[in-house]
Amino acid sequence: MRLLESKNAVIYGGGGTVGGGTARVFAGHGARVFLCGRTRDTLEKVAEDITGAGGRADVCVLDVLDEAAVEAQVSAMAEAAGSIDISLNVVPRGDTHGVTLTELAREDFLRPIVTGITSTFTTARTAARHMVKQGSGVILTMNSGSARGGGKLVGGSGPADAVIDLFIKNLAVEVGQFGVRAMSLWAAGIPETLAPEKLAAVNKKIDLSADPAAFEDLIARMGRMRFLGRSPRLDQIAEVAAFFASDLGAPVTATGINATGGMFAG
Repeated sequence: MRLLESKNAVIYGGGGTVGGGTARVFAGHGARVFLCGRTRDTLEKVAEDITGAGGRADVCVLDVLDEAAVEAQVSAMAEAAGSIDISLNVVPRGDTHGVTLTELAREDFLRPIVTGITSTFTTARTAARHMVKQGSGVILTMNSGSARGGGKLVGGSGPADAVIDLFIKNLAVEVGQFGVRAMSLWAAGIPETLAPEKLAAVNKKIDLSADPAAFEDLIARMGRMRFLGRSPRLDQIAEVAAFFASDLGAPVTATGINATGGMFAG
């Protein structure tokens, strides 16, 4: 069943692991995907995969923090495609882990909060303006769900998730009367995103590039931490996003969708 037939979806961070994986699933469900991000090479690689499989994909190079660029690009997309049906933001925020709050630099604490809410506000508001006019649309953002409870050595991730979740709920309340839905998708520790170099970029204390066995053990332990005893795969997360962005998800808005495999309750 193709859940997103004839839908137009813009994906910010579309050249990354999560954005690209989600774009491939959306395209497989019939959506035309607009891949937005700063790096043309990675965006074009995802687009080639999609078109090679018979899907439709367009590339747009922009900085999601540039409000004018986002607004101009979305207007151009809407004019070219006829509508903007889905907007998904998975742009990295620059989170820093592995340092206590008492030792964490202020800029490292604030970075994910400021970058996260700025990119979310800019992309969601721009999409909402078009969706309100057309009387339909779905706005999705993805985070780790860290706002559900306290955690140690996770820097500004919890506050960043919290402000994004609350913004999305408030937006959903305002635009619901116009047929527009908005929600967060919680996905923590997706194995495909956890290459040794990516882990080291977030937490400098975890450098397992020279120890593949230790890296695999870490991934296995993350799976055992979850209520289901396993980590969700990227394609499963993307299918969840496709379902809630589709007409089958029509009753759902103003909430967070827990797709962590039971990293936490809620």
